Amino acid sequence: MQASGIGHWGVADVNLQDAEPGLLQWLEAGFHGEMDYMARHGLKRARPAELLPGTLSVLMVAISYRPPEPEWLDRAWASLEQGDRATISLYARGRDYHKVLRKRLQALGVALAAALPGLRFRAFCDSAPVMEVALANRAKLGWRGKNTLLLNRQSGSMFFLGSLFINMPLERLPQALLSGPGSGDTEHCGSCRACLDVCPTQALVAPFQLDARRCISYLTIEHSGPIPEGLRSAIGNRIYGCDDCQLICPWNKFAVAMPIKDFAQRPELENLSLIEALTWSEDEFSRRTEGSAIRRIGHRRWQRNVVVALGNFLAGRVTHHAGTPKPTSGANLQALKAQRREARQALARARLEANTMLAEHIDWALSCSST
Repeated sequence: MQASGIGHWGVADVNLQDAEPGLLQWLEAGFHGEMDYMARHGLKRARPAELLPGTLSVLMVAISYRPPEPEWLDRAWASLEQGDRATISLYARGRDYHKVLRKRLQALGVALAAALPGLRFRAFCDSAPVMEVALANRAKLGWRGKNTLLLNRQSGSMFFLGSLFINMPLERLPQALLSGPGSGDTEHCGSCRACLDVCPTQALVAPFQLDARRCISYLTIEHSGPIPEGLRSAIGNRIYGCDDCQLICPWNKFAVAMPIKDFAQRPELENLSLIEALTWSEDEFSRRTEGSAIRRIGHRRWQRNVVVALGNFLAGRVTHHAGTPKPTSGANLQALKAQRREARQALARARLEANTMLAEHIDWALSCSST
């Protein structure tokens, strides 16, 4: 399966009763925010056999999206310091992972069905109420980290999870599936709390507990309305998702990449100017994000996110991961002032055709301007 880019795999049974109390507590706390489907599905998420009757086991697979370049981590942190540039979560810079994984999972299922008469399967990848991390943990692909993501000693956390629901019990499956190259399910976070401390909005309210309503990934992707004003300054130049809790994780520092061409960064997202991103029309946004996970947020949220980032640029708010920022030279200061003038002009132009929500964000962004 490694030839297909599947770096880790394993099989779990469908008994997730031990995960049900935590799921209910998370929902009761309202941590799911506007993701009403989480509450609608309720405990079905922890009961695979209710989602797909006849399911007796689940094959979990992990496919890495970590960039192959040795300097990827330094580049990721550096992008957060470029206040006039857009930062997009690493997982979304290439082809839509839903399409990539579904295709590979389907092919895997067909191959298994050919080898195991009577096997029926269904592939899922972020497309159904599935507790993927809990199942992957039971399949010994890794352990749940304090940032709530699955961690693996070889691959860190920068991988996509996919699942095959199958109608055969564990004892009827080949040993090659049952003993895939996972890293075990033992927790290896110890006393480390780097992910909690680095979160820009303190969305990780406690180890293993994420309040999605504060999470930048939720705010820039799932949340449809105005971004709460009190959280805007912490967003920096992140216009789609946030990787901070993964970038800081020691296990990602030494993670092994398994490059897949589909996940390579699109040229149009490389060094993307916030001003340019704001000028994209709806048609241009659709064209440039075709086949990308970014398209799902739509042009309206894209503009909202870019405007917040421009407000932070005008205010001089950037993320400095290592040490104190270097003082700006005279020449660079003049260039920065010119960039900010251009940003204010772009915002003023956008406001002429903005809807009520976007206009409010633009007014906020312009109020952030100091020079």
